[in-house]
Amino acid sequence: MLRVVMDPPWSLRILDEAPLALVAVATGEAWMVSDAGESVRLGPGDVAIARGPDHYLLADDPATPPDIIILPGQECTNIEGESLAETLTHGVRTWGNSSDGSTVLLIGVYESMGEISERMLRALPPLLSLANDEWDCPLIQLLSDEAVKDVPGQTAVLDRLLDLLLIAVLRAWFARPEADAPAWYRAQGDPIIGRALRIMHSNPSHRWSVASLAAETGVSRAALARRFSELVGEPPMTFLTEWRLALAADLVLEPDATVTSVANKVGYSSPYAFSTAFKRVRGISPTEHRVRTLANA
Repeated sequence: MLRVVMDPPWSLRILDEAPLALVAVATGEAWMVSDAGESVRLGPGDVAIARGPDHYLLADDPATPPDIIILPGQECTNIEGESLAETLTHGVRTWGNSSDGSTVLLIGVYESMGEISERMLRALPPLLSLANDEWDCPLIQLLSDEAVKDVPGQTAVLDRLLDLLLIAVLRAWFARPEADAPAWYRAQGDPIIGRALRIMHSNPSHRWSVASLAAETGVSRAALARRFSELVGEPPMTFLTEWRLALAADLVLEPDATVTSVANKVGYSSPYAFSTAFKRVRGISPTEHRVRTLANA
């Protein structure tokens, strides 16, 4: 998480292609303009999310020509390609063209997103924004206060606060009638199917069946299957398989993970059964997925 302090005129050309970037305005104002032509003006308390790999402009005014380029890996240069990393640094997690500029932005970049996160992010537009008066969230001011603290463990604190802010933004966004929230997300508001989803999410290793899920939710097997398919768009066991394999795709990347340990965590009776299911759905084995993903990280 970075605190960006700017005085106009200023313009950042963002080419880093990170899967997701969150921009919150603490003071002042800014414009975000996507290469697709969509633009949003942000004022104090407003938040925007840009979904990669699309490029965009972040500036005091859409007409201001870019003078700073942000490249993959958060490398920062001027338009001639000269590094600005040290030139624009102004203390703890603070960067910009001024140490006391009129605009203060809080920017968090997610360099990689797991399979679980992708299930949600695929439903987002390339650029979205929430105005301060559209939601009630104290996290922006808290992040601004915490960003400049140089104490042990502060990076972990900021990472968690950024995650909370992202979750709050997504929840507020998907609450809009016009938002295209995934069916499984909307279904969580249903008293029966929401409980079934939470059960599967929290305990994927259990040997669930439609009958056992029905017993947990207090309805008949037929009623659960029918209502689940209506609200989620697929049968309960199909959803459970997809959830388990998405979770497994993230778990298998952990340093100490083995095919056997991941199979146990996501409810498969053997590593062979897990690998077969994984390859059938994703076209490659869990081991191949791990090798390819880590090689491209």
